[in-house]
Amino acid sequence: MRPDPIGDAVKHAAAGGLVGYPTETVWGLGVDATSEAAIGRLRDWKGRADDAPISILIADMADLEVFDFVLEEAALKLAGAFWPGPLTLVIPCRRSFASGVGRSDGAVGVRCSAHPLAAALARRCEAEGVGPLTATSLNRTGSPAAKTRGEADANVGDGPDAPRIVDVEGSEAGGDLESTVVDVSTARPEVLRWGSIRVAEIDPILQEISRG
Repeated sequence: MRPDPIGDAVKHAAAGGLVGYPTETVWGLGVDATSEAAIGRLRDWKGRADDAPISILIADMADLEVFDFVLEEAALKLAGAFWPGPLTLVIPCRRSFASGVGRSDGAVGVRCSAHPLAAALARRCEAEGVGPLTATSLNRTGSPAAKTRGEADANVGDGPDAPRIVDVEGSEAGGDLESTVVDVSTARPEVLRWGSIRVAEIDPILQEISRG
């Protein structure tokens, strides 16, 4: 194990490298979301289309203001109920990241993981002025997301642009479904993908927001 694995991962990301890290659901893939070159490497490695938006990782709700997100009632209620946790919110943002991270309307997917290593990685990046990191899954497009360290290692493969796993002994993802994704960029929130947060858990809050 490296003496400062999180610091090494941040340095690797700062140099444009790809970093694999565990979340409470599946293994994530992080690059500096402000770097055009790093986002290009991520898309090349995953085989991800240029027009497919990429979520970012934050440490806590305070980062929403740091990164200049536009916070309406829906975002605040859902984040308050499920963050940190397996919920990705698509929120309007005034800040520009690398091309294609946000949607054409400026909204950006945001993930606030409950996994201590993912959270520590996000905090260290912010402290050192790197990123934020991306929060996409560690797999090639069309292949299953890595739920275990063994699957993550197998997915990484070889090559100069292969992701580097954060080398923390015993680190493991939660092995659950990927995060549930909710678009809160319009007046009526829309679930874009069902995942770890089930309908019965989130629907009462969505109904409350719609009634409001």
